[in-house]
Amino acid sequence: MNPVLIRVLSVVTGYVFGMFLAGHFLGKLMHFDLTKMGSGNVGATNALRCLGVKTALLVFFLDALKAFLPVFLIGQIFKSDSLRYIYMSYAVLGVILGNDFPAYLKFKGGKGVAATSGWGLAMHPLTWLLSMLLFFGMALVTRYVSLASIIATLFATGTFIAFASAEMLPVPPEALTEFIIVIIIVELLLIFAHRENIKRLIQGKENRFGSSEKDKA
Repeated sequence: MNPVLIRVLSVVTGYVFGMFLAGHFLGKLMHFDLTKMGSGNVGATNALRCLGVKTALLVFFLDALKAFLPVFLIGQIFKSDSLRYIYMSYAVLGVILGNDFPAYLKFKGGKGVAATSGWGLAMHPLTWLLSMLLFFGMALVTRYVSLASIIATLFATGTFIAFASAEMLPVPPEALTEFIIVIIIVELLLIFAHRENIKRLIQGKENRFGSSEKDKA
């Protein structure tokens, strides 16, 4: 199959998976609407604030799973292909685009943190583990979920770039620049989704985890 076509199909496959917003569909089943609660975001953070730990964990797990599955499957399908990790990176780009800009919700979705976590697990479990430890450590110390999310994903992105550059990820040299560009775009999408949180962090107005104030994220 043509490598360019595989890239396109990887993005499309990822986008279809990414449009599954767990908070939205769970709300349909359990009769709640996160878009009308708290921050109005359908992600795990708003679910935690409005619906408690169990629902938030379920939302996080399902949103991570929707990224893990297409990335892992594409990695297995093209396991013997030298461009395997390139195709996987395009798949997660599609997932994040689907998550952040779902067509059926007028292109207003989540922020992609859980989905990014699922990608990390599928692509490099050690990096995923270290990123999760960093996330929980930062969240517990600062009590800023948004800050912890940004720092953890920046760490994961930097680690992927370092590993690929050091040939610890099997990315062929001729495709290294492309790989780096794609995962940087993924990171920029996550930062863009957190732009309001970043403004509030700079202004000192961001809500801390566990505060009694309504999340505005």
